Amino acid sequence: MTTDRIQEALRASKLDGWLFFDHHHRYPLAYRILQLSESLHVSRRWYYFIPAHGEPQKLVHRIESGTLNDLPGRCQLYSGWVEQQQKLAAMLSGCRRIAMQYSPNCAIPYVSLVDGGTLELVRAAGVEIVSSADLVQQFEARLSEAQFESHIEAGKRVDQILREAFELIGERIRARNPLSEFDVYQFIRRRCEQSGLESDHGPIVAVNANASDPHYEPSAERAAHIQCGDVVLIDLFAKLSQPGSVFYDITWTGFCGETIPDRVQNIFEIVRDARKKATELVIRKIGSGERLAGFEVDDAARCYIESHGLGEYFFHRTGHSIATEIHGTGANMDNLESHDERQILAGSCFSVEPGIYLPEFGIRSEVNMYVGDGFAKVTGEQQGQLVFMKA
Repeated sequence: MTTDRIQEALRASKLDGWLFFDHHHRYPLAYRILQLSESLHVSRRWYYFIPAHGEPQKLVHRIESGTLNDLPGRCQLYSGWVEQQQKLAAMLSGCRRIAMQYSPNCAIPYVSLVDGGTLELVRAAGVEIVSSADLVQQFEARLSEAQFESHIEAGKRVDQILREAFELIGERIRARNPLSEFDVYQFIRRRCEQSGLESDHGPIVAVNANASDPHYEPSAERAAHIQCGDVVLIDLFAKLSQPGSVFYDITWTGFCGETIPDRVQNIFEIVRDARKKATELVIRKIGSGERLAGFEVDDAARCYIESHGLGEYFFHRTGHSIATEIHGTGANMDNLESHDERQILAGSCFSVEPGIYLPEFGIRSEVNMYVGDGFAKVTGEQQGQLVFMKA
């Protein structure tokens, strides 16, 4: 953690400081940004305040006086609640606007973590609390060169496993030897392990109506058989089994049978073209040096689907931030679940994944994008046609 970098960002944002807080490891963002060990024993509240100018300040309980020893700054101790409140108010004295892990109306839930009571306590000290969402992006969502390379390498391995999964389905369909969603799920899990990839859940392997549940996941007890005439959706996400690695997350859709029905083909093309509308917007705006917010990317895909009269069947955001967690803390491509006005920053990675979920089947097409200095690109393979597993 570099205090100088945080203070520079605070001054650029015209903020008087950034207040970090935790109790019982409830706020992991604070630990990641401050680079504190998550193994710290924390049974009492601690506060760490980085002012825009001057020395950081710590406020910790006397029985855990060493909690923030790894951080720079002057340390004060408290025991009782009255002393805690008095010293917190003194720490913030002279400040007008400070950032905390808060988002008005919980618009950005990844950042809106600090409990309401603590917000009331801090406001009672006479300061205005503003969201740290933009600051969090700068220190959480921008990938290092090594992290970006880990994303690219994960993508190569994931793309290969995805191809193998569809090939397996096609072989079994032609052999009249049916397999289930869970069989393919297990195949992908094995191949990821063999390929040095990890994920704490998934993949999604879903046919027909199951593919209209965006977070469907088969199990031994709940799995449909894949057969001729089925739409098959696979959403595969994983990262290298190495510390600090970044996820790669894609969705492709295919069809098993003699010929692809016109309805399935038409819906796929609408979803594919909506995805392309969004990625082309990102590439164009970033390339020309324009400011681009997450909600604008969502609008590009959503408006295209709505123009075909299918907006009600696209009921999730267009994309999410990607980092060491599959759903990162950077800008989301969202003007549905929230109005994400955060700027898409250089060094960030995110998904673009519009979908149409009809009662009888669902189609989603997902790619990942990376924004560099003055350029943006799709980082892996892009599905141009339905995967056709001819019977």
